[in-house]
Formats: sequence, structure tokens, C-alpha cells
Amino acid sequence: MSAIAWMVALSSVVWVGAKGLWPAAGVEAGLGVAAPLLVACGAWVLMERAHERGAEALTATMIAAFGVKLVVFGAYLAVVLGVLKLQPVPFVATFAGSFIMLHLTEAYFLRRLLVRPRRAGV
Repeated sequence: MSAIAWMVALSSVVWVGAKGLWPAAGVEAGLGVAAPLLVACGAWVLMERAHERGAEALTATMIAAFGVKLVVFGAYLAVVLGVLKLQPVPFVATFAGSFIMLHLTEAYFLRRLLVRPRRAGV
């Protein structure tokens, strides 16, 4: 199974678990999982492409992705909690849980990516 498939599957588990804990908070749980999942999948695609160009490109991509994530997540949290005024506990719990889980998943697959040789001719 690919890294993105694992990310989607694990995020689904987080969402279902949150729905079990907070049955009336499906929107909060969904929004708590959605942004970390979309950002992690996008970052993963960029990291795979950068890896094919070499270690320097991968490092630069990861640094740029970190900065983008900082801004995107800050704005996202402000909108969801400040503007939409959703229930904070289910949202923050699913956001934090999926954020941590997705970073661990990225780390695992990044390790696999780095020990795998690059394609010849690239």
C-alpha cells in the first residue's frame, strides 16, 4: 500500500474513533482530520518528486513545506475555531491526533524512500 493510501486509511480510523467519542461532532471531527490529511498528502507527493532530483532538492522541499504548513495550519485553526465557532474539543483532538499520526506516517515512509535507490537516469 502506498504512503498516501496509508495516510487516508489511518485518518479514516481517527475520524471514526472521534465519531465514536463525540457522535454529534461529525463536522468537527471531519474538519479536524481533513486539513492535516490534505497537507500531508500534498507534502508527500512533493517529497517523492524532490527525492528523484536528489538530497538537496528533498531538503529544500521539506523546509519550504514546513513553512507553508505553519501558515496554512495557523490560518485554518483561526478560521475553524474563531470564525466557524465549532466545538473545540472534538476538533482539536482530531486535528492533533491526525497531525501527529500523519507526521509519524510521513517519517516512516520517508525513511523507506531514503533507503531506496533513486531511479537511474534521473
